[in-house]
Amino acid sequence: MTTLETFCRQIRARSSEHREAMRLLYGRRLLSQVVAILRQELDSMVRVIFLLSIADRPYRQQLIDASVNGAKWTFKGKSACITDREMVERAQSLHGWTQSVYKFGCTFIHLSSFHDYEHRDPLLALPKDEKAAILKHIRAYHGGPTVAEPTFEDLLPYLPAVFEKVAGNLECYVEKLEAEEAPARNAI
Repeated sequence: MTTLETFCRQIRARSSEHREAMRLLYGRRLLSQVVAILRQELDSMVRVIFLLSIADRPYRQQLIDASVNGAKWTFKGKSACITDREMVERAQSLHGWTQSVYKFGCTFIHLSSFHDYEHRDPLLALPKDEKAAILKHIRAYHGGPTVAEPTFEDLLPYLPAVFEKVAGNLECYVEKLEAEEAPARNAI
């Protein structure tokens, strides 16, 4: 098995686990964990998008090898690590919603006031531009919420669909990564 095959298998296994976790956590209304799982799925997608943005195939393979072997991703020819921020910015340039969803998810990964969502609405704590970006995405791709000033509670019915959209996009990108790395059929 190649490291690319292992890498793609890992992503698919993680995504499958996330899907099951979403189902269980959403059903039990463990909402901060639902958002955290969504952010983790987006993390996988951002990494695959980042890989696909690299035209230098040997360098791309180096990053895949590093991931499979538990090593940090570094810039080509340097020891400086590639940060999540740099990967998110690259994905953001291709998909205008990535950064806002990723940042919102991060607030549930790290201990924050957002975990007090039963008493304080996390959407009220967001900067207006971040809130607007999240709402624009959910309205454009998922049909709501339709109220003028939605609350976190108003977003909840859309979270499973947002997850499924990210997971579906992730699978498409993984397939593209596999197809781009496949040897030419009639190569000599």
